[in-house]
Amino acid sequence: MEPSGLAVFWVAVIGASILIYGILDGFDLGVGILFRLARRDEQRVWMMNTVAPYWDGNQTWLVMIGAGLYAAFPMVYAVLLGAMYIPVALLLIGLIFRGIAFEFRHHAERLRWFWDWGFFVGSTLIAFVQGAAVGLIMRGIPVENGQYAGSVFGWLHPFSVVTGVGMVLGYTLLGACWIVLKSDGGLRAWAYRRIPWLVAAVLLDLLVAFLLTFRYSVLARDNLQGRPFGFVFLAGGALALVGVLIGVRQKRDGVPFTMATLFFLAAFATLDVMFWPLIIPYSVTVAAAAAPDASLNFLFYGAIIVFPVIALYTLANYWVFRGKVQQSATY
Repeated sequence: MEPSGLAVFWVAVIGASILIYGILDGFDLGVGILFRLARRDEQRVWMMNTVAPYWDGNQTWLVMIGAGLYAAFPMVYAVLLGAMYIPVALLLIGLIFRGIAFEFRHHAERLRWFWDWGFFVGSTLIAFVQGAAVGLIMRGIPVENGQYAGSVFGWLHPFSVVTGVGMVLGYTLLGACWIVLKSDGGLRAWAYRRIPWLVAAVLLDLLVAFLLTFRYSVLARDNLQGRPFGFVFLAGGALALVGVLIGVRQKRDGVPFTMATLFFLAAFATLDVMFWPLIIPYSVTVAAAAAPDASLNFLFYGAIIVFPVIALYTLANYWVFRGKVQQSATY
């Protein structure tokens, strides 16, 4: 059964929201993960200032993802929530704690160390559970009678741990490239020194994940082999990481972040190749999970207003705060 045009439209909206969120919130989560590696408080303040105008707006896309799934694919929302109660709870804890730490550390004196750790731990926790969720989806989610039929700890699997660590490393790489793009002087040099190590770690984790895919994600492997164009995205991702290193070598500040973004695009496209037309691997298709067309049609008119407004707001925000952030800047 082929999905309707409205169902495909909503898949595209939700997919675009996931991709935009992963890149935009990914770099500020990466800055948070790098936060504890900075030895001086001046560096940490500078790092926070590079993301201060953006971080809360970036999370708008997370709301768009949840609302879109709930409205357009309620079965998917219910199954994923059932499969990931603990990861979702940890995600919310990380988001709350990270947001509080972001604000409180500027005013704290004796407890500044505590909020520094909160910012780091919250950012790391969010990145890890997102990656673990990707691993769970790649392994497949058991569904019976439209409900999740697995264990509450089904997400906590060696493959999910590998993908969780991979997401932490990927976001950290994105964050280091963002710091290079937005800062200068000592902080820029500090970030440049860490990017090659992060590229190596991401490649190693990807290799392990790719090998484990052949054991734990058989259908995804078969789909990839049956759609050879998917290997173009894999190769594109590898070339993007090489491009990151070239940008580091040539000290061209905009290149590493651009290439890291292309790497995330390639990874997302590869996952699409592995799973389409499934929306809950490996049992529920887009057509089966979609809400009735009457509901999708009603929601369509909201989406064509809300999605462009959020996109325009995001673009305007990045345009207003474009350019390098000086160490003396405050927000």
